Amino acid sequence: MTTLTDLTDLGLRWDAYGQSGLSGPLLRLADDLDLALRRLAARWDAVEEQPPATLPAAAVTSHLRAFPHQATFAIGLEPTDVNLGEFADGPVVDPAGSVVLTRTGPVTTVLTPAACFHVYAQRRSAQLAEAAYVTTRSTCFRREEHYEPLQRQWSFAMREVVCLGTPAEAASFLTETRALADDFSRFIDLPLDWSPATDPFFRPHRQPGFLLQRVQPVKHEAAYGALALASANRHHEHFGSTFGISRDGVPASTACVAFGLERWLYALVDRHGTDPGGWPDLVTAAEKAVAR
Repeated sequence: MTTLTDLTDLGLRWDAYGQSGLSGPLLRLADDLDLALRRLAARWDAVEEQPPATLPAAAVTSHLRAFPHQATFAIGLEPTDVNLGEFADGPVVDPAGSVVLTRTGPVTTVLTPAACFHVYAQRRSAQLAEAAYVTTRSTCFRREEHYEPLQRQWSFAMREVVCLGTPAEAASFLTETRALADDFSRFIDLPLDWSPATDPFFRPHRQPGFLLQRVQPVKHEAAYGALALASANRHHEHFGSTFGISRDGVPASTACVAFGLERWLYALVDRHGTDPGGWPDLVTAAEKAVAR
């Protein structure tokens, strides 16, 4: 069992509010892991994109209705001298560590909950003549009831590979990308087990998305033990319709495979030990998986 002390010795800086920092061997492992995942994305000649930290709230209203308990909002103080003065002259932070807010300005943005949302938002009204493949990495934010180092965090790094195309193109993408992930995990001796999954909806039995996931296998997770390291998600025409993205004159079908980088770090250390000399060559393993 990998302990917090083990991870700290390898370069983890843990914040009990659910955030981590990396240095030393863990940071080098994280860099190698992200490069390896980009090698897997190269199977699709996926375009690399770097998104901003936030999304317009208006672009993710359905997500906010489904997951309000996980949302993190970007807010600022109402920028009047009186209001700013009241804040500056007040306690600012209370003894429990909470900011003592005065009046806030309009809240129009959300800290990114999933990296792929940027891909769809940036292609609003696009008319695709062929399938589009994109890979992107984002720091994502999801509130949780409790946090564990590298395993369950408020903020974490997510690398995604996304397909926008026809239903057949989206389905083929998921099949092949899952196979790539399986080959990669086998080459690095990290056993994964895929199984159907559902998202943690708020009031799930009132959510159409939850019912869809129960009826149709549109979401699968790859787990190392009980820890989900990756997910494969088929959205059908949901995002194509929401953002007006078309393929061959009809709403595009989309699919994505997402990798939680911190969870992979935990699994790698747990599987291969705390000596970096015993860690697998991730980039070479990814190149072997793509070459198969």
